[in-house]
Amino acid sequence: MASSYGEDASKNALREAYLQAESSLTPRRRARLDGELLRNFLAHPAYRKAGTLLAYLPFREEFDTRPIIARALRDGKRVALPRHVGGGKSLEYVLIGSLDGAEAAVRRGDAQPLPASREELENSICLVPGLVFDGSGHRVGYGAGYYDNFLASFPGKKVGLVRSMQISSNPLPTDEHDVAVDLLVSESCVWSCR
Repeated sequence: MASSYGEDASKNALREAYLQAESSLTPRRRARLDGELLRNFLAHPAYRKAGTLLAYLPFREEFDTRPIIARALRDGKRVALPRHVGGGKSLEYVLIGSLDGAEAAVRRGDAQPLPASREELENSICLVPGLVFDGSGHRVGYGAGYYDNFLASFPGKKVGLVRSMQISSNPLPTDEHDVAVDLLVSESCVWSCR
């Protein structure tokens, strides 16, 4: 696995190494880890207090967020998914009422933008995807930067959902525009990054 120090500390090397490690998980092990991660997230006070959940649908080998989305909808929370705006450089979140057809509605532009005041967003959670995180909440994602653009002005709780193997014991390389998450939730623990 690439280190976050030395010659192999580039974000591209880290992306490649962690994608390879994630793809090596057996379906059974992935299901066990993800079940424990799900329980830890749903039990956390930040989830219980949040009125709105900004989520994402999984890409490649990411943690499957659909059970969280379904639970949040059952719990009466407003749930929104991201869509690209501004030529793909930014995100806006759109409300969904169910998982059925949500991805297609977001792509088609049928879903309504999330109407939210700053006060409402302060009482919300944004799930932030990433391939690897460090203890300070910095992450290496897929490299487009649109989450960082959105998170720069997001006032709510930023949460990274990670399997323990996605946590670097060394600080990750960062750029000045990178925005760290506030909380990391794994299958084995939950901790505050700040």
